[in-house]
Amino acid sequence: MEIIRLEHVTKSYVIYEKKPGLLGIIKSFFKTKKIVKNAVEDISFSVNEGEIIGYIGPNGAGKSTTIKMLTGILTPTKGNIIVDGIVPYKQRTANAQKIGVVFGQRSQLWWDLPLGESFTVLKEIYRVSDADFKERMEYFNQIFGLKEFIKQPVRQLSLGQRMKAELAASFLHNPKIVYLDEPTIGLDVVAKENIRKTIKEMNRKFNTTVILTTHDLNDIEELCNRILLIDQGKIIYDGDIEHLRETYGSKKIISFTLKDSGDIDVIDVEKAFKPLDNDIFIEKDQKQITVVFNKHKLAIKEITSFVLNQVEVSDIDISDDPLENIIKEIYKKGIV
Repeated sequence: MEIIRLEHVTKSYVIYEKKPGLLGIIKSFFKTKKIVKNAVEDISFSVNEGEIIGYIGPNGAGKSTTIKMLTGILTPTKGNIIVDGIVPYKQRTANAQKIGVVFGQRSQLWWDLPLGESFTVLKEIYRVSDADFKERMEYFNQIFGLKEFIKQPVRQLSLGQRMKAELAASFLHNPKIVYLDEPTIGLDVVAKENIRKTIKEMNRKFNTTVILTTHDLNDIEELCNRILLIDQGKIIYDGDIEHLRETYGSKKIISFTLKDSGDIDVIDVEKAFKPLDNDIFIEKDQKQITVVFNKHKLAIKEITSFVLNQVEVSDIDISDDPLENIIKEIYKKGIV
């Protein structure tokens, strides 16, 4: 069932260009050049209830502008937005009751209040019943361990503790949709994994729709089946990750672990295959040889047969090019 729809949405800003120097300032009083810039341009997409969508793009691509329109903070210049049957920027209060938001670098908690009091304030704002509040706080205590720091002022919490608290606060009123903007920024590996597990669990338990914007593509791979790529204000890809890998991921990686480190210089993979794939890359480190090649120019069997016929190998690892590299190439060269 569809819960979010954007149709041909554009958000424009007007920038006034001023010439430098005193003369430029004086001239600007009488005549200023006006430039219209599109933060997002004619974007359309829909999201079904219960989906976890990765919404990614470089800085300035239009991600935050889109989220601000979905949350009702900004009004589009053109186009239509429907969120769970309402227009968010026309019915902001009704929309706020349906959504939760986590911004990695901003807080919705009260800085000087003990964390527990912040939750009590949010309970009243969102009109959460006493029974629901008790049940949800027990659940959050179970998965986040909030009891360990519930009495501390928010300003004294570590980054990991604060992000757990922010997630709990965003889910407190059981919203239908949660927007997560860099929810794991600055966290260590263990904290990131705990946050990801929690998002999955909340999605499973409450069928909450999640839109995730992040520069950490491990978040995307762990949480999302579908991604939206936006660049220069335009959606350039909307589909699943596997299709993106298959269509735009041209690289394969094979790592050979040799039985004898003395064989590392015996074999010359680059010389053998450079004529077939000019961009082939070989890395040698102690007993390991790593080959990065274009899967459309060379076959895995060709390279493995060549190596196995010349040296003894104890292990072989075959993998795809990391998603991060694929995305970088798309940003550089565009969708073909």
